[in-house]
Amino acid sequence: MFRERGIVIHAEDCINDYWADRLTGEGLHLNVLGVHPAGGHDAHQTMEQAIRMLSTPEWAKFASRMDKAGIAIEFEMHALSWMLEREKFDTHPHWFREDADGNRTAQFNCCASEPEVLEYIRERACALAKIFVPDTNKYYFWIDDVASAGCQCEKCRSLTPADQCMILTNAIAEGLEAGRSGAKQSYLAYCATLTPPKIAPRHNVFLEYAPIQRDHDRPLNAPDCPKNAGEIATLSELLAYFGKTDAKVLDYWMDNSLFSSWKRPPKEFHLREAVCRADAAMYRELGFDAVTSFGCFLGQDYAELYGDTPLAVYDGILYGE
Repeated sequence: MFRERGIVIHAEDCINDYWADRLTGEGLHLNVLGVHPAGGHDAHQTMEQAIRMLSTPEWAKFASRMDKAGIAIEFEMHALSWMLEREKFDTHPHWFREDADGNRTAQFNCCASEPEVLEYIRERACALAKIFVPDTNKYYFWIDDVASAGCQCEKCRSLTPADQCMILTNAIAEGLEAGRSGAKQSYLAYCATLTPPKIAPRHNVFLEYAPIQRDHDRPLNAPDCPKNAGEIATLSELLAYFGKTDAKVLDYWMDNSLFSSWKRPPKEFHLREAVCRADAAMYRELGFDAVTSFGCFLGQDYAELYGDTPLAVYDGILYGE
């Protein structure tokens, strides 16, 4: 049994009763709920929508039901484009990344070697820590939702994507700690940042492993699956680098947004149960004690089309049944 057993859903799915009824009415063992404003190019806009949601009576009702059920709420989001508004490019182009052609661009992430932008990100992270307040004091404010978009300026080009992510994550973690005592921040090992960085993490940074580029139809440790072998090639090294304390898996077994190619209406979902069981056993053996999966596109609109999802089966796998 994993100590932390979670599911991550879109923020807008928290303002009706469907998910609250499912999480609290079936005798499930899930004890962490991640609230996820959708990523992509519009992540800053979905974050603003989520911020407005937090002041509604519907959110207060939802959060109360989670609290009474013993389910801790966390917030997981691509937050960099909110912390560093793209409009800042007009007055501070040097804050933003340089592309391979030597041009500064406001598209995705920023320069990881510019002290001014790192200080600005610290300030914005401090402010954001007071808006999204997780029950666990663990924050998941990620860099932009893109496979790889590092800065290629003279100072940054020798830094790997993982190094640049680590610099930005450390700045976020420092700002969070200034805004909320004891706050911790995840380093998202995802796509180009799966290779361990050479930059040391701050004391309040922990590993979050998200193998999105895996073959979702095969166990991660399948011996004859080169795609998955590439996704887990550095996992033991990541655990050794960051340590196992607070290390978390964010997988995709229940992510119908991915299986629907992020387009609505959602496709009918079928849990790859054998894959989920095999992966859970591997993660447990590696020493992970916190495991969750995206569960997007499985809300009320999905139920109206196809009925309920196998949430109880997923729950039982994480609980060790």
